Amino acid sequence: MTRYAGIAVAVTIAAAVPACTNAQARNAAEVRLTMHWSRFDQGVVTVPRGVPVTFVYTNDDPIAHEVIVGDQAMQLRHEKGTEPAHGDRPNETDVPANSVVTTTITFDEAGTVFFACHLPGHYAYGMRGLVRVTP
Repeated sequence: MTRYAGIAVAVTIAAAVPACTNAQARNAAEVRLTMHWSRFDQGVVTVPRGVPVTFVYTNDDPIAHEVIVGDQAMQLRHEKGTEPAHGDRPNETDVPANSVVTTTITFDEAGTVFFACHLPGHYAYGMRGLVRVTP
């Protein structure tokens, strides 16, 4: 295949793939956060308001972590709290050692909330970040 034939094939394939409209893009979102050496691989993630966002948490550590997503008051409650495990709350997720866990959260308001691990010492070590929710 000549160089130009390859370009023509690529353009044809690209044209055959339906374009994703804004409405389709706003119907689903995914955020991947990896935990390694008791750190998150990202400090800031951006998500759309009003759209279900699937969070995929990958824990590469040999110890468990948690991911708490919420405002500052929620983070303080968890930092001072003693809850050993979380139930079926999508914004409070246990992530066992060497595992992948998913959860889905829909943010109703634009603004900034936080994600963090509050297992003993983890928050102070730096296991925290921001979720920017766009309008």
